[in-house]
Amino acid sequence: MSNMFGAQHRALQDQFDTRRLTDMIEGGFVAKEIDDNTNAFIESRDMFFLSSIDHQGRPTVSYKGGDPGFVRVVDKTTIAFPFYDGNGMFYSWGNIATNAKVGLLFIDFMTPNRMRVQGTASVDVNDPLMMDYVEAQGIVRVTIEGMWPNCPRYVHRYTKVKPSRYVPREACETPLAGWKRIDIVQGALPANQQGKAEKAGGLITVEDWFGKLYQGSEEA
Repeated sequence: MSNMFGAQHRALQDQFDTRRLTDMIEGGFVAKEIDDNTNAFIESRDMFFLSSIDHQGRPTVSYKGGDPGFVRVVDKTTIAFPFYDGNGMFYSWGNIATNAKVGLLFIDFMTPNRMRVQGTASVDVNDPLMMDYVEAQGIVRVTIEGMWPNCPRYVHRYTKVKPSRYVPREACETPLAGWKRIDIVQGALPANQQGKAEKAGGLITVEDWFGKLYQGSEEA
């Protein structure tokens, strides 16, 4: 009996003659505890993709970025990371509150290498780790149910140009997100963020912002 595959997976595996291979993967490569190599890999990442399920059962994927080490291995079965200020939708956070099942994909684009993680998540605004992350709005803890390395052959090799200036850091003030300077957005911003656009360089139009975005400007 497989804990990983259902009848629909098995049908495809039989169709393409991969059942033996997938049985080997599940039996020998899917881990439930983090070893030293996986620990080092996860904590060296500065980004990952987070998959969650919304209130209508729809899968969603979001990008999460920070400085290397922003994802922390708490113990052999738990990892943690912060939720930083975003677009105000609280989509992933809200999804986790409805359905705690999540998937995470960690990728090293230079090696290349990648790791899949499946687990159950929770978010706490009073987590002790809040003290370790500047401007964190909440801490996510994921209890791991299974993780395995993925074939890297289709991962394109990229070189990191520079870190995002928007990652909250102790050493400097976090710049205001470029889109929060858009004129028509001002009245919709949270009260504690209204009026900051003037100090950040002044108001801009939607067209101005998209221009910066398409040009790859750091101010987008």
